Amino acid sequence: MSTPLALVGALLALLIGVAVGYIIRLKQAKSRLESVEALSQKMVDDARREAENLKKEALLQAKDQLYQMKLEAEAESKERRGELTSWEKRLDKKEEGLDKKSSRLETRQQEFSDKEAELAGVRKRIDEQKAQYDQMLAEEKQTLERLAGLTQEQAKEELVASIESQARHESAKTLMRIEAETKESADKKAQEILGLACKRYAGDYAVEKTVSVVNLPNEEMKGRIIGREGRNIRAIEAATGIDLIIDDTPEAVIISGFNPLRREVARRSLDRLISDGRIHPARIEEIVAKAETEVEASVKEAGEQATFDVGVHGIHPEIIKLIGRLKYRTSYAQNVLVHSLEVAFLCGIMASELGINPKHAKRAGLLHDIGKAVDHEIEGPHAVIGADLAKRHGEKPHIVHAVGAHHEDIPPDSVLAVLVQAADALSGARPGARREMLESYVKRLEELEKIATAHDGVANAYAIQAGRELRIVLESEKTSDEQALMLSHDVARTIEEELMYPGQIKVTVIRETRAVDYAK
Repeated sequence: MSTPLALVGALLALLIGVAVGYIIRLKQAKSRLESVEALSQKMVDDARREAENLKKEALLQAKDQLYQMKLEAEAESKERRGELTSWEKRLDKKEEGLDKKSSRLETRQQEFSDKEAELAGVRKRIDEQKAQYDQMLAEEKQTLERLAGLTQEQAKEELVASIESQARHESAKTLMRIEAETKESADKKAQEILGLACKRYAGDYAVEKTVSVVNLPNEEMKGRIIGREGRNIRAIEAATGIDLIIDDTPEAVIISGFNPLRREVARRSLDRLISDGRIHPARIEEIVAKAETEVEASVKEAGEQATFDVGVHGIHPEIIKLIGRLKYRTSYAQNVLVHSLEVAFLCGIMASELGINPKHAKRAGLLHDIGKAVDHEIEGPHAVIGADLAKRHGEKPHIVHAVGAHHEDIPPDSVLAVLVQAADALSGARPGARREMLESYVKRLEELEKIATAHDGVANAYAIQAGRELRIVLESEKTSDEQALMLSHDVARTIEEELMYPGQIKVTVIRETRAVDYAK
C-alpha cells in the first residue's frame, strides 16, 4: 500500500524536477535571444500545464484510492489488492508516456540550443560589422573636417547662417516685388473707382442746390420786378451779383448763382421787396444792404453757435464767420456746417478712445472745411485754402496741418490728421448724409425695380435701404440656384450701365423652396 504512494511521489518529484529544469533553461535562453524566448516560453507553459494536470489527476486518484481503501479495507482486502495492482499497471503506462514526453522535450531543447548558438554567431558578426562601419564613418568625418578646416558644429553653423541669409534675401526681393505690384494695382484701382464715382454721381442735385425759388403772390408781380425796360431786374442783379430767371413758371422767380451767400441775400431782398410792394432801384439798394447785414449777423450767429456746440474756444472772429458761412454752403447736397459739426464730434469720440486730446481733435474737425467758405473766391484745393486761413488767424501748427492734410493735398504726418480724414469720410459716406431730390430719388428706385423685373423668373423686386440695396425674389419652380447667381451678376451689370447713383448698390437674389405638411 505504501509502494503505490511512494511511486506516485517519485513520479511527481520527477515531473517537477523536469519542469523546473526546463524553466531554468528557458530563462537562460530568454536572456540570449528574444525570438527563441517566445517559443521556449510557450513550450514551458504547455509542459507546466500538462505536468500540473497530471499531478492533480494523480493526487486526486491517490486520495480517492486511499479513501476507498480505508472504507473497504476489512471487507474487501482482496479486491483492494486487485485494484491496486491495476493502478500500478496504469501508472506504469503513464510513466512510460511521461518518459516519452520528457524525451521529446529534451530533443526540442537541444534544437533550441543549436538555434541559439547559431543566432549568437550571427549577432557577433553583426556587431563586428557595425564596429567596422562606425570606425569607417569616424574616419570619413575626420577626413572631411581636415579637408574643410571646420568641425562638424562649425560647419552646421555656417550652413545655417548661409541658408538664413539666402532666405532673408529672397524674402526681401519677394516683398519688394509684392509691394510694387500692390502699389501699382492699388493706384490703378483707385483711379478707376474715383472715375466711376464721379461718373455715377452726376445727379440732379446741382440744379437744386444752385438755384432758389421765390414764390410770387400773382403773375403781375413779374412785371414789377422786371421794371420799365428791365431797370429793376438789372438793379437787383447788380446789387446782389445773382441772376434772376423769370420764365413761364407760374407765380415764381428763380434765383440762380453759385455763391450761396449772395443767393440768400437776393432771396431775402426779393421777399422784402415783394412784401413791401415798392420796387425801384433806390429801394432795391436799400433792401439789399439790409439783407446783407442780416445775413452777416446770421452767419456770425451760426458760427458762434457751432463753436459753442462743439465746445471749442478762443477761435478768431474771422474764422467764426467763415464757419457760419458754411451754413449756406453744400457739398454733394450735404450741408457743410452740419458736416463739419459731425466731423468734430466724430473726431472727439475717436480721440478719446485713442488717448488723444479730444478738444484738439474737435477743433481740427470743426475747421477742416473752412476753405469751402471762400473757395468761390480763392483758387486752389479747399483743404490748402483752409490751412492757410487757419494759419493766418493764429491756429496752432498741428491744427493747421490736420486741416490741410484731410484730403492728402499734403501728406499727413500725425494721428490727428488721420483722425480728421477718417471722420470726414464717415460723415460723408453714412446713409442719408448726401441727399438728392425727391423726384430723382423716386425715379431711381423705380428704375432699379424695373431693371430687376425685366428678367424672366422674377416674382418681385424691392429697392430698399434708400436705394442702396435691391432685393429680387425669384419663382423657385422656374429658376435654379445657378440661374439665381447669374441673375445677380446680370442685374448688377445692367445697373452699372444704365443708371447714375452714388456709392454702390447691393443686389440680393432670393430663391426659396418650402415643403409644408400637416400631421393629423
